[in-house]
Amino acid sequence: MAQPLLAMKGIVKAFSGVKALDGIDLRVAPGECVGLCGENGAGKSTLMKVLSGVYPHGTWDGSIVWDGAELVASSVRDTERAGIVIIHQELMLVPELSVAENIFLGNEITLPGGRMNYAAMYQRADELLRGLGIHGINVAQPVMNYGGGHQQLIEIAKALNKKARLLILDEPSSSLTAPETRILLDIVRDLKRRGVACVYISHKLDEVEAICDTITVIRDGRHIATEPMRSLSTERIIALMVGREISNLFEREPHDIGEVVFEARNVSCLDVTNPRRKRVDDVSFSVRRGEILGVAGLVGSGRTELMSAIFGAYPGTSTAQVLLEGRALTIRSPADAIRAGIAMVPEDRKRHGIVPQLSVGHNITLAVLQRFSKRGALDAAAELDTIHSEMKRLSVRAAHPMLSIASLSGGNQQKAVLTRMLLTHPKVLILDEPTRGVDVGAKYEIYKLIFQLAKRGMAIIVVSSELPEVLGLSDRVLVIGEGELRGDFVNDGLTQEQIMTAAIQPARHAATSNEVNAA
Repeated sequence: MAQPLLAMKGIVKAFSGVKALDGIDLRVAPGECVGLCGENGAGKSTLMKVLSGVYPHGTWDGSIVWDGAELVASSVRDTERAGIVIIHQELMLVPELSVAENIFLGNEITLPGGRMNYAAMYQRADELLRGLGIHGINVAQPVMNYGGGHQQLIEIAKALNKKARLLILDEPSSSLTAPETRILLDIVRDLKRRGVACVYISHKLDEVEAICDTITVIRDGRHIATEPMRSLSTERIIALMVGREISNLFEREPHDIGEVVFEARNVSCLDVTNPRRKRVDDVSFSVRRGEILGVAGLVGSGRTELMSAIFGAYPGTSTAQVLLEGRALTIRSPADAIRAGIAMVPEDRKRHGIVPQLSVGHNITLAVLQRFSKRGALDAAAELDTIHSEMKRLSVRAAHPMLSIASLSGGNQQKAVLTRMLLTHPKVLILDEPTRGVDVGAKYEIYKLIFQLAKRGMAIIVVSSELPEVLGLSDRVLVIGEGELRGDFVNDGLTQEQIMTAAIQPARHAATSNEVNAA
């Protein structure tokens, strides 16, 4: 076995007496990529915060040996000097600064007298990007001019500029398209050939299989296994992660589909920055009681804008006729939608789902506070009882309900937002990318809940970029392309190829299942 560049031994980290990590080991050799796998809340992010110096030496027990010597780091600055660099799921770029300024942030090249040497920084930034096989980026332009895929690659260039010997990638492809993900994986392969060690954290096990040499699995803060990737299967990794076999993520429960309960007619949205362009163009659809309606389409197709307009949350100009149980609604804001019986779990939980300054519990009850109000005073005991019962019902994992929600893993934040929306007792539930950044165990729980809610007669709309998810959940599938309705299919023998064909073809009229089968 190669001499490890990094050896973490018996790492223990506790918060208020509760152990988040309980004796974790992790080894990485030069040029090796280790996949760190575990459910949301398993301790992956806490372990990486220990490694990267977010939690300073002395605030945890155990040891970290780096390149043969004990690593004693009191800050992220110390670990970066040693060559350990982490790229977080939420990118740490300053949108208004240029690409080069972001790459050199905190490590600027200066001229005598302290002025910025922009010429040298532009040249070096361009070299870094070209070395990663990334072309067509003007390093003098603001980072906000580039999409999420390019920004993720700019973060990698920033890490390499810090002379990273160990690169930690935390859910690096969560906001990338399939082609961008392929570029990312090729870059990781190239870094391995150069001798750079990597820790790759992802819930997308196909990526883990494609790129990782070794897999380390942790569960509930404990080390479960470290094995070569070649000896593992996806099913085995899942079993190690969740402590049980999950043979079928989509265990469909029979549910009756009733009459039309919700209609959206002639929905149109104008682009926020360019009102001459329509993001959604005259889309109409309906959902039946107990039906799970999947909404598919390429990134930028207008799916999220369509749902935001229906829910009263679209930031630009939009028009829509919305009917619930045959009654026309006036929805000017999300509060109007919630009062009417429509709830939505948004795509971007960080920006639009959670209130990071509040606790887990207060995030959960935020939409129904009036229920706990008695003569103008809040019944804190009744609120806490509800919080406890709802967290238990949806398995929201937190050491205490009054902990900050920002301290929770992405999957537990997602379940907390879902819990809040279900507390409003909606008749229609819109789920926009409900399992993005969520581990396989939490996905399984969310899927089971969706089927149970449909069985109770709730109308559910699921927007997802993952076609297996759309096909596994839905009774019927809408396909959106370039803001238009491209297809409306009953999910009976429907394939990913048929959905993609509808998504990319020019819309003369919306295709239906019958037309596709006839073709």
